[in-house]
Amino acid sequence: MKQTFDVTGMTCAACSARVEKAAAGVEGVSSCAVNLLKNTMEVEFDGSPAVSQEVVNAVEKAGYGAIPRSADGKASVASASAEPANTAAQEARKVRVRLIVSFVFMVPLFYLSMGRMFGWPQPSVLTGDAALLPYAFTQFLLLLPVVFVNFKFFRVGFSTLFRGAPNMDSLIALGSTASTLYGVYEIYRMGYALGIGDVATAHAASMNLYFDSAAMILTLITLGKYFEARAKGKTTDALTKLMDLAPKTAIKREDGKEKEVPSDLVRPGDILVVRTGQSIPADGTVVEGSASVDESLITGESAPAHKTPGETVTGATIVRTGWLAVRAERVGDDTALAAIVRLVDEATSSKAPIEKIADKIAGVFVPVVIGIALVTFLVWLCAIGSSFETAFVHGVSVLVISCPCALGLATPTAIMVGTGRGATHGVLIKSAEALETAHDVRSVVLDKTGTITKGKPEVVGVHALAGVDAVRMIGLAAALEARSEHPLARAVCDYAERNDAQRFEASSFSQHEGEGIAGAVAGSEVCVGNARMMDRLGVSAQGTFDKAQACADEGQTPVFVAQDGRLLGFVTIADAVKPSSKTAVTTLRELGIKVVMLTGDNELTARAVGRCVGVDEVVAGVLPGEKEERVRALSREGTVAMVGDGINDAPALARADVGIAIGAGTDIAMESADIVLTRSDLMDVAAAIELSRATMRIIKQNLFWALFYNAVCIPVAAGVLSGFGITLNPMIGAAAMSCSSVCVVSNALRLRRWKPSFSQGDAAETGEIEAGKPSSDGALGFCDAASTTEESTAQAEERPADVRKEYSMVRTIGVEGMMCPHCVAHVKKALEGVTGVQSADVDLDAKCATVTLSEDVADQALTDAIVDAGYEVTSLS
Repeated sequence: MKQTFDVTGMTCAACSARVEKAAAGVEGVSSCAVNLLKNTMEVEFDGSPAVSQEVVNAVEKAGYGAIPRSADGKASVASASAEPANTAAQEARKVRVRLIVSFVFMVPLFYLSMGRMFGWPQPSVLTGDAALLPYAFTQFLLLLPVVFVNFKFFRVGFSTLFRGAPNMDSLIALGSTASTLYGVYEIYRMGYALGIGDVATAHAASMNLYFDSAAMILTLITLGKYFEARAKGKTTDALTKLMDLAPKTAIKREDGKEKEVPSDLVRPGDILVVRTGQSIPADGTVVEGSASVDESLITGESAPAHKTPGETVTGATIVRTGWLAVRAERVGDDTALAAIVRLVDEATSSKAPIEKIADKIAGVFVPVVIGIALVTFLVWLCAIGSSFETAFVHGVSVLVISCPCALGLATPTAIMVGTGRGATHGVLIKSAEALETAHDVRSVVLDKTGTITKGKPEVVGVHALAGVDAVRMIGLAAALEARSEHPLARAVCDYAERNDAQRFEASSFSQHEGEGIAGAVAGSEVCVGNARMMDRLGVSAQGTFDKAQACADEGQTPVFVAQDGRLLGFVTIADAVKPSSKTAVTTLRELGIKVVMLTGDNELTARAVGRCVGVDEVVAGVLPGEKEERVRALSREGTVAMVGDGINDAPALARADVGIAIGAGTDIAMESADIVLTRSDLMDVAAAIELSRATMRIIKQNLFWALFYNAVCIPVAAGVLSGFGITLNPMIGAAAMSCSSVCVVSNALRLRRWKPSFSQGDAAETGEIEAGKPSSDGALGFCDAASTTEESTAQAEERPADVRKEYSMVRTIGVEGMMCPHCVAHVKKALEGVTGVQSADVDLDAKCATVTLSEDVADQALTDAIVDAGYEVTSLS
């Protein structure tokens, strides 16, 4: 089992390495991961309470504290997830107090110590040879409060040093203690010199007190810690915002009355009332009312979803209009929001493989630095023959300029921000290892059904013969299909409802097995079925057969509609491609990734879908076990990501280097995956890979900076450039050390501004079937794009050129295919280029253009302008 421990006393990467080593050494512990940023430790062991206690004892023996959380890891998701942000805020407040006190005493100390050198005005009681001892003791007294408020550095630093596991605090404690003791030594030297009348020696000693260096070291390090604590708090912003989504109270209906109760008291089965502007307190099912629900903060989907009785709702989503009565089903830590928070929290607690390299370096870093400082002191003092003061300055500079913190923070800060940012975009990354592996993906394997396609039959084409009202044809077909239980029947009925087709009632109904259905509708004999049924009934399908066969070759199922022995046309039904799939595949290929579609479907349908979305390779007719074998073969060529949603995809998801589950898929698929897409949008696959690459870029920059900083600054502090007149005193070293940590955290915070290179709303802007209305002069195609049929072309040619709609100064045109502001600009430019168009206002969200005319303009001219620009017209009024 896994258990989380809150760890106290850690200040740098050396601390986390020490804690991890101590916990991992306990018998019965199989793995251990310490997170310095969150001050937590994830331990996997056999579940024995004795082992848990041994872990606590081992950590305490190492000089730190460990407090176990609930054993199930779920009982306090909210508090546990909010803990990093709260801890960082509390730490920032404490450090702020220390910083203020430090500055209050450090500034006058610095003024006194440097005043003589720069000729600054000094208090008369502290000037002159007679005031040398008061001058020195005043500096010493000003140093004491700075040491007192920052005594944590000394307590922790020397404690870990004596245990043989020195950390960053040890370096600070050694440097500032050495400076303080040297200053005390100079006071004694000064007093002795004054006692024998050697004023010159006493005066020289007063210039080498180094109390200002000790105070400056502690103050600058504290300043760096303050900025670091504030920055750490920002790394958990995304997680905190997710937690804040959950409403604190709920309106519960009981015995016909409504009362407000804390959300923690909501239980499954409770009826909750949610009104406009309120958040839904728990996952459940709508039992009354209807409302538009904003699910964007959970799913990333910008358009509100309309909810009616019988439909499910997710806790923390917001009712924008209307009201709902919801039966609570999953509450507290069982809600979707809690699951998301738990996933993000677990991901940020895990370690990426690249972080283990930094941990190994950090584990030996501080002892090596102490050794380098000691060698530096001895070389300058003995080998070079410099003064004790010179050797001392170089040794202390090495101690305080070294920064193991930058190494320790380089990876976890980026992972914390990256996984949080992914969650806000509907990409849930379950581990740091998955985040790292995804950046190197070379092939993406996509399942077809439910991943590329919508997963259910839909009407994808309406082909009405010339002179036939397509809307009426759909209404007649739906009247019969409403009585059928065939899977394709539901698709026709749904399409008719979405497009407001005329409603008819069937007075009789008969089913013809293997062919179709027939019955009396609106006083006519109507039959709906396949070509064999039409042939048997003597309905001529000439002129449409070739077109229907072409659709069948594309993996679509043609369903013919006839009335009183006369063919009206046919509709094509298929598992329609999701609006975003083609764009997603294109984006993946632009990222340099090979896209393979792997499906158990037949070759004909698979090839059609593959051509539609533009994948590089199509593999059809494979069984679940064969999918796993195919993924294994691809992994030999490079890192492979598998994207799926069904139970049959679980083996392949587990086999892939990175398994990506569509959020609306099965629990088994999501359990097997490394990354879960809450929006069920293929565009998020590209987003996940882009996020991984951005995060790894930040991590590598941080590690490079941390290693480069220490590799350059330590030799400079040791004095290797002193021959060129370049040296560093301890105060500059302390400032550089603080800046190093702050720079690493600040660089990671740049990920807070990350967003996909494409707009996540783009996918929704591609044409969906229901966006257009069927008509006798248009057909809607398999890939959700409008296409002109042979019949519509013929009818357009027969229409007189001077037949136009009644003249209007303002026309509204439905435009399909716009995906970004650039598309809007193209459509606007195309329309305003038409003679007679005064201005064009294009609305991306509404998918329409409002055109103001200065003279009468033919419909065809407006349509041609949009089509020539690469877009489609769905309506013109």
